Amino acid sequence: MADAPQRVRAPRPASGAGSLRVGRLTKPHGLKGGIKLELFTDNPELRFVPGAEFHLQVPEDSPWFGRTVTLRELRWFNDSPVGFFDELPDRTAAEGIVRAILWIDEDAVAGGEEENAWYHHQLVGLDVVRASPEGEPVVLGTVAEVQHFPAQDLLLVTTERGSVLVPFVEAIVPSVDIEAGIVTVTPPEGLFEEAAE
Repeated sequence: MADAPQRVRAPRPASGAGSLRVGRLTKPHGLKGGIKLELFTDNPELRFVPGAEFHLQVPEDSPWFGRTVTLRELRWFNDSPVGFFDELPDRTAAEGIVRAILWIDEDAVAGGEEENAWYHHQLVGLDVVRASPEGEPVVLGTVAEVQHFPAQDLLLVTTERGSVLVPFVEAIVPSVDIEAGIVTVTPPEGLFEEAAE
């Protein structure tokens, strides 16, 4: 029996404890090194400015491991952001860096306030509640971990019945209140019920 494939390890870059994940490179655009971006920031005009430097989260065997890229220009095509970086002169170079996750370091984070962005330590330990139109919100569990994957982040929620992975997207996690210690969720039917099985 063949061994199960190992998940490729892509460690978080050494950009400081207060660093922030702001985007992901998705696919090449055109022939001049442009690459489409998935933004994890509500303020691209603050984070993606010419000269901004990004630390790359890529697998350890990638030639881009441990490197940074510098933004030359951010353009919008049909409401999709496309980045042009000094280190990506052509489409071939862009193809070699797809799926990389972009981080900014502590100093860059301190340079501007970010909405809808939280550090791991702020989320871990928060109560996860389901909003109830009938009355009091229902506590479902506690955030135990934040997991990063290329497609999206996941919150690992510990419940009385087991652990549940909750996609950390606005449709399912509409609000986070750090001061109140609450993450409000609107999970699809069956997501938390599955933990009982």
